[in-house]
Amino acid sequence: MKDFDQLHRFLFNRANVRGELARLDDSLQQIVHSYEYPVQIQRLLSEMAAATCLLTAILKFKGEISLQVQGQGAVKYAVISATDDHTLRGVARWDETLTTLPETFDEQIKKGVLVITITPDEGERYQGVVALDKPTLAECLEGYFAQSEQLATKVMLYTDLSQPERARAAGILLQVMPTQASNTNVNEDTEFEHLVKISETLSNEEMFSLPVHDILYRLYHQEDVEMFEPAAIQFACSCSRERSAEALRNVEKDELQQIVKEEGAVKMNCQYCHTEYRFDSIDIEAIHAGRFDQTPSQEQ
Repeated sequence: MKDFDQLHRFLFNRANVRGELARLDDSLQQIVHSYEYPVQIQRLLSEMAAATCLLTAILKFKGEISLQVQGQGAVKYAVISATDDHTLRGVARWDETLTTLPETFDEQIKKGVLVITITPDEGERYQGVVALDKPTLAECLEGYFAQSEQLATKVMLYTDLSQPERARAAGILLQVMPTQASNTNVNEDTEFEHLVKISETLSNEEMFSLPVHDILYRLYHQEDVEMFEPAAIQFACSCSRERSAEALRNVEKDELQQIVKEEGAVKMNCQYCHTEYRFDSIDIEAIHAGRFDQTPSQEQ
């Protein structure tokens, strides 16, 4: 379906509520199939990817937003990062000694925290942290907005893992506009709750089988809705040979040359996209002399 891998934004003009709907297909495959993830981890990463796409609307500048969960349960950490132009990447780590993994979010991550990091290309980095003290990721995100932004927010996340090699994910976000966040008018609160209730009637099957236009019409045909052009979502990684070389600049040259002697090259592997960057003895000398040629002649 052509309107997958798109972020749709819309406004409810009479209610001063904004909405977003994201559906992921091709953009998700590199993330959930980059390792031999158990289906439980695939589902977690799929939900997080949909949620992070919805969060890109927070970015009012060029930069990146990351959604990370970490804890002491079966899942050690999982992170999805997205840029202002809606490129995604992500990875997860879990206790691989377990023969079976818990099915639910709150059972997978014990004593966990949710970390949302906003990194502008220019300016200071911002990080918000809240406890993972609710049963689902969607509810934890709602708690984050209530605590950090004081904005009434509803998040709904959907996954479709019925085809093992074709994971799909989706999400809907409704949020009171910032100018209304401090307003306690009962009618405005009631209007937001009304929109939440009708949004909750959408089934998982409808989310993945209907065109987006039909979904929005089915839910909101009695509302005054203003639609915006959808934005394309795709997988992309920000790793590079230059960044890898910069990291090696902080390692003693003799130590790196010893690795080259023993293994033939220093190898840097990106945990997100698995691109491997190799650096030989000449590269190491150039890196530490400040004249490294970043031509990816040994990139794989």
